[in-house]
Amino acid sequence: MLQENRNTMDIWLLFSVLALSAIGVVMVYSSTSVPRIGDTEELNTKINLFYLKKHLITLLLSMVFMMILYRIKPAKLKAVAYPLLAVSLLLLLAVFVPHLGVKINGAKRWLRLWPSTFQPSELVKFSMILFLAKYLSDTEAAAHSIKRFLVPVSVMLLFQTVLILQPDFGGAVTLGLITVGMLYIAGTPIRYLLSLLIALIPVTVVLLMQPYRLKRIIVFLDPWSDPQGSGFQLVQSLIALGRGGLMGVGLGNSQQKLNFLPEANTDFIFSLIGEELGFLGATVVIGLFFLLFLRGVKIASERSLPFSRYLAMGFTLMLTLQALINFGVVSGLLPTKGLPLPFISYGGSSLLVNFMAVGILLRLSTGEPEQAVNVLTTDMIMRKRARLKIKRMRHRGVAVS
Repeated sequence: MLQENRNTMDIWLLFSVLALSAIGVVMVYSSTSVPRIGDTEELNTKINLFYLKKHLITLLLSMVFMMILYRIKPAKLKAVAYPLLAVSLLLLLAVFVPHLGVKINGAKRWLRLWPSTFQPSELVKFSMILFLAKYLSDTEAAAHSIKRFLVPVSVMLLFQTVLILQPDFGGAVTLGLITVGMLYIAGTPIRYLLSLLIALIPVTVVLLMQPYRLKRIIVFLDPWSDPQGSGFQLVQSLIALGRGGLMGVGLGNSQQKLNFLPEANTDFIFSLIGEELGFLGATVVIGLFFLLFLRGVKIASERSLPFSRYLAMGFTLMLTLQALINFGVVSGLLPTKGLPLPFISYGGSSLLVNFMAVGILLRLSTGEPEQAVNVLTTDMIMRKRARLKIKRMRHRGVAVS
């Protein structure tokens, strides 16, 4: 039995998430409350409140799931890691089944779940982190083993292949970054990770040479070369951020949301924040995500069990990497790719999974006693590593005293 000191729930982590969610509610309403010419005031009010009501329902449901996950012990999560990974793969494949999969903007990434839809790729990230935390903790003694590196990479490549077929290049990249990040944290030799990156270069080049992806890269380098075509979205995003200045134009006073800035309530909602709340408002949002990152790292560093430690770091990476990529896209630092801003963007699947991750982080932050199931102690791990090192030295003909 391994025990950790009992602490209270991490209030600062909860504060950052709730503050981001509150900002999200306000900005979702602001981005969707656009009056349509020719419609009556009553009809406009009904339409404007539709997205807000749906977002609030999703937010409430997500918080319920957060509390459910908060009540589940880490040992039980570890037990369902592999089955959940298999279920997420089946759901990811189910989008290709006629009448189940929903195609939007040329991509088949959603499952039809009345009265809404669900994006399995969001669950894939969640279940992949659970799988990696379990596998890496169970193989802690063989940190330098090539098998410990190849098994997670093989699983990652399988899911990435399905994601590319949808196509969801952004989801595949995000999954890859999370996997590589967790492998690095788990002590995987750098030469293994560099070899993987080198091996993936030709595949990445082939994927990027697809006409629509290549166009995105060209536009990323010079969005003003086609401001009314491929560069329209990025140009409008930069205009929104520029108009905001230091203090913003005021809540609800955005001009870019008036059919100029595409996806103002989802992928480019941060541009709207920059326009209406200015540099100061955008800085507050970035600061809240930084606080979330710091609290997540602190929770991970305080956990004695490898599974809990990897789990905390994995979900912290998932939440903050998505935010970082979103910031990069809307500011023109990264090529345009649809990726919602966690806790703020309108969208049910992402919001639900993110709150599930927060529920687990809050549970881990309590530091309550955990039962180590088939987990080696630190001393046992060190002794096993020492024996493996001695065997390798003897195999090479090095004298060992």
